[in-house]
Amino acid sequence: MNISYSHRLNLLYGLCLVEAGSDASTLDIEKQDVLESATYLACYITFKAIQYAERSPAAERIEDFDMLSVYQTYAMLVYVYLTLPLGAEGTAPDLVQASVTIAKSLFAELSNDEWAEIIDAGNSKFHLIGDAEQEHWMNYRQDLDKAVIAFLIAGTDDNTEFEKEEIIPLFGALLSMLCEAFLSN
Repeated sequence: MNISYSHRLNLLYGLCLVEAGSDASTLDIEKQDVLESATYLACYITFKAIQYAERSPAAERIEDFDMLSVYQTYAMLVYVYLTLPLGAEGTAPDLVQASVTIAKSLFAELSNDEWAEIIDAGNSKFHLIGDAEQEHWMNYRQDLDKAVIAFLIAGTDDNTEFEKEEIIPLFGALLSMLCEAFLSN
């Protein structure tokens, strides 16, 4: 059976909601906002990557506040790779709305001023990485894109060789690489 990309995104959103302990019984996959699904999945993947990388945003809030903008950047990169294929279905991502929702989801306990700072710094890093032409950044973007698509396929296709949980260590490694890149600057 061939399903649309947006249906696949919405399906994975529902599966991840259930996995997180939410009641998805009223979720209508056919009517679900696909950009909302992509935003949730970007946060979900980022949370999992942070956990796997054994990072502590609570400690970093005090010790290295700028690291929170690296998580924001990572989540926005994931969001972009989740939404790029939607262009073929006539749906364009909403980067502004997604960046606000992601910041508020990842850092719910922070103030509006702190969110604004994280979003602004995260957007700067996001554009820096997106515009970079150095080979290591091009490879990084390709690796993250492949991991996102592999996660989506693994989570929505029973005929894959791997489970979506098997991709999480790769997300953790990619997040660690991004954190290291901004620690050395």
